[in-house]
Amino acid sequence: MSLVQLNLGMLAGGLVLLASIVATRVAHRVGLPSLLLFLALGVLLGEDGLGVEFDDAELARNLGTAALAVILVEGGLTTKWADVRRLLAPAGLLATAGVGVSVVVTAVGTHFLLGVPWQLSLLLGAIVSSTDAAAVFSVLRVLPLPRRLAGLLEAESGFNDAPTVILVLLFSTVPLSLSPMDFAASLGYQLIAGVVIGLGLGWLGAVALPRMALPASGLYPLATFGLGMVAFAAAGTLQASGFIAAYLCGVVLANRGLPHRSATRSFAEGLGWLAQIGLFVLLGLLVTPSRLPGVVLPALVVGLVLLVVARPLSVVIAMAGFRMPLREQAFLSWAGLRGAVPIVLATFPVVQGVPGSEGLLDVVFVLVMIFTLVQGPSLRPLARLLGLIPREATREVQVEAAPLDVLDAELLSMSVPAGSELHSVSVRELRLPDPGVVTLVIRDGRTFVPSPETVLETGDELFIVTTFAQREATERRVRAVSRRGRLAGWYGERGDPA
Repeated sequence: MSLVQLNLGMLAGGLVLLASIVATRVAHRVGLPSLLLFLALGVLLGEDGLGVEFDDAELARNLGTAALAVILVEGGLTTKWADVRRLLAPAGLLATAGVGVSVVVTAVGTHFLLGVPWQLSLLLGAIVSSTDAAAVFSVLRVLPLPRRLAGLLEAESGFNDAPTVILVLLFSTVPLSLSPMDFAASLGYQLIAGVVIGLGLGWLGAVALPRMALPASGLYPLATFGLGMVAFAAAGTLQASGFIAAYLCGVVLANRGLPHRSATRSFAEGLGWLAQIGLFVLLGLLVTPSRLPGVVLPALVVGLVLLVVARPLSVVIAMAGFRMPLREQAFLSWAGLRGAVPIVLATFPVVQGVPGSEGLLDVVFVLVMIFTLVQGPSLRPLARLLGLIPREATREVQVEAAPLDVLDAELLSMSVPAGSELHSVSVRELRLPDPGVVTLVIRDGRTFVPSPETVLETGDELFIVTTFAQREATERRVRAVSRRGRLAGWYGERGDPA
């Protein structure tokens, strides 16, 4: 590759990334999972659009699997243990027994309604039966649902990729031969070993990272995320489930009080978005739009069986032992979003050479596009109709979620180091440039809102809100006081960067 080609490739990639970010904003405003616009962008760039040819199913499978690992690590790192710890049993049942019911019901419906052979019917049932972590995380985290319900959906989407991948791989053997004992043994080993590896590496990282004095704070997010990827790869090497290992490793690391948690969370979210954008655009490139109209009817039939029969039945059976109100079960049934995972899984049988599997990718792609378009925007109205969110909650969530850039503001954080002249200085004596204000102080693990007379102490962590225009002046003032105290200006100290 020449330097010119490299520059052109980087230019195209940068433009696609920026276009995808703009699409994310548009999708958020209308309540759609952004994956739809990413997929559409990939189709637009493809062979029937701008002419980019890509038909390597094996490369798409490998890159897609790696991207899903990144998304699951990010999902784990942004999951609050307090929200899911009481939901492990129902989430586990939804991710195992629920997936099994969906696979069987969808396969039976596909076989008898469309006359599809049993192996392809089982494959199609397994491919579309799991909820998608990326779609669930991106849509449900902006809905003010009860934490029990939202946590259950998030935990299910994090857990159910593992059994689904195992089923797809088992159904992709040529010729298909299923021994109940071998099937149960393989499924059990992969799940149990994946859980053990994920929890073990997560615990090891949670013990080791706080005791490591890394030279830069930016290395802590890298180390944390790297552990999640090591869990995925280690489990895969041992023929266990890398997906569940990656997710659980992230959950453990995120909830053990690691240093620089906010930076780690931001880093993970950025990588997760990058993985989603790359994955969805890649999958959009893989399909051939001219073949899609011919599979709309089969996709509708399979999707309706899944949405109207299989998913509700799986929820009712999995939740039978738990006291869950019918309205929450109804929402849980409707909110089983599909996304990139089914499209990636549809490449597995193609790579394995399963006869007739080439058409599965087109069916799954159309199914995901149509039913995400139907389900995504309807989640908020349905939640209101079922009485799961109050009507005034929309405005509250929008206010809480408003980014600081909308307010032309920034949030700065700093700690008072040993030997700093900030020790014994009051908040009033900081005299931050207007409109800068110290909004929170963390002292000895206790968080409080300071008054103008609050005296700072060594070890305090301060959170300062200021505007973009005054950020540099604010940083200079804090540095100046840290070096020479409250009378820094009299000594000619201007807080210039070291």
